[in-house]
Parts: sequence; C-alpha cells; structure tokens
Amino acid sequence: MPERLLFAAVAAISGALLVSCAAEGARERAAAGAVAGTRAAKAESVSVDGVEQLRVMVLEVLPHDPRAFTQGLEVAGGTLYESTGLAGRSSVRAGPIGRRPTRQKALPAPLFGEGITVVGRKLWQLTWRNRIAIERDARTLSEVRRVPYPDEGWGVCHQRSSNRLVTSDGSSRLTYRDPRTLARRGDVNVTQGGRPVTKLNELECVGEAVYANVLFTDRIVRIDSATGAVTASIDASGLLRKDERVHGSVLNGIAAVPGTDQFLVTGKLWPKTFRVVFVAAGRTGDSKG
Repeated sequence: MPERLLFAAVAAISGALLVSCAAEGARERAAAGAVAGTRAAKAESVSVDGVEQLRVMVLEVLPHDPRAFTQGLEVAGGTLYESTGLAGRSSVRAGPIGRRPTRQKALPAPLFGEGITVVGRKLWQLTWRNRIAIERDARTLSEVRRVPYPDEGWGVCHQRSSNRLVTSDGSSRLTYRDPRTLARRGDVNVTQGGRPVTKLNELECVGEAVYANVLFTDRIVRIDSATGAVTASIDASGLLRKDERVHGSVLNGIAAVPGTDQFLVTGKLWPKTFRVVFVAAGRTGDSKG
C-alpha cells in the first residue's frame, strides 16, 4: 500500500474509533444521568403535614386486556396474577408479566370477583357481596375450598412480616385476618391529618407499609399498618390518554415487583399496564408514554 494511502487509512480508522468512543461515552453518561435523576427525584420528596407527595414515573408500558374489570393485581414467583370482577364476567388469571395469561379460571354468576393475594402455594380470592372467599391452588388456580366471609370483599394483601392478611371493605378501615382461616385479628382506621381516608380499594403489602388505591381517583396512598396513618400520597394521573378511557375505566390495580422498587399499575378496563417507580412530585424526568 502506498505510504500516503496507509496514512489516510490509519487516520480514517482513528477517526471512526474516536466517534465510536464518544458515542459510547454519551450513552453511558445518559444512562448514568437517568439513574441519578431517578435517585435524586426520590431523595428530594416533598412533605405536606408529614405526608410525602409522590408521583408515578413510567419505566415501561405493557399490554393489558381492555375487557378486564381489574379488582386485584399481584406478582409472586415471577408470575402476574389478576382478578377481575362483574357477575358473569369475573375471573382469576395468571401468566408472565407483559404477556397473555397462560392460566385462567372463571367464577360462575352471581359471584363477583374482588381482591387476590398469594400465600405460599395458595391464592385467596375475595368476592364483593357474596359473603364467601375462595381458596385456590396458586399454580393451577383450581378452587380448593370456599370459606365464609361476612364483610364486603374489596382488597387483600399478605403481610409476610406479621403473617397476616390485610383487607379493605371500601371504608377507611383495614382489617387484619388469619391467613389460613380469614378470622379477624384486629383492625385500624386509616387517617390523614386526623381525617378518615375512605374508599380504600385494591391493596398491596410491602414490608410494614400497605399501598391502597383510592376508588374513583388517580390517587394511591401508602399507609403505616401499625398506626393507620397515611405516610405518602401518590399521584397516578395522566397514565391513560382521554381517548383510551371508557366508562368505568378507573385506576385499580397495584402490584410490587419483588426485588425492586418498581410497581405495576393498571385499572379497570384499561388497555395498558405501566411499570413505574414512585418519585418526588414536582420533579421532571424522562418517562415512556
């Protein structure tokens, strides 16, 4: 190769390497910036009367059955479980996150499906006003037995640290129950600033905290299960566009993703599920719509 062509080739290769290194460095800085931004947003949360003001930041948009009248949502063992309501349309379903359910069982009318939670190898499913709860095999979803449930069934989650179920009935009260028999173990009234927080619906237990959807709103509250005090108010508005909403399509469905600080959030008759983190309200950041 002539000397001048050799120099030209070396220069071209060097220039390409510099461009490639610069691009890779930019990607690394962008990734680091996104992580740092999320951490900063979490660290700089605003408190109003001792209640953290948070919002959802979307990490990923996943498909959701727009016909599902979602009443309960939970992730366990890498499987996403969902309970749906309405008499004659109620079901419980399970499958990989972000994909079609691989297992599904229908509830015969007039049963109206409500909240669910997984406890070891079993799954509890509440019914709304049918006065029964259904124990199922968590792997197959097959019904094992029915037990009396004298209250209205709304939300339920399993608090592992105390080995108890936490249930809601649409009021401001959370009731604690035995995870084997559903017998009452006690209750607590949920308050914010001394005032009751009503319409507590679908629940998710994370450590000592209980997250609850507030029915007919785009609000999720985080509750201290020992005192009933609301410790955080989470704004989940703006997830769906107006043209994606139909009559009855309200926020209802929150599931912690084990081993992360992420949650899955959806609603009744929503066409989408969102993988989110909760960050300080008022901060801006990248999100996927």
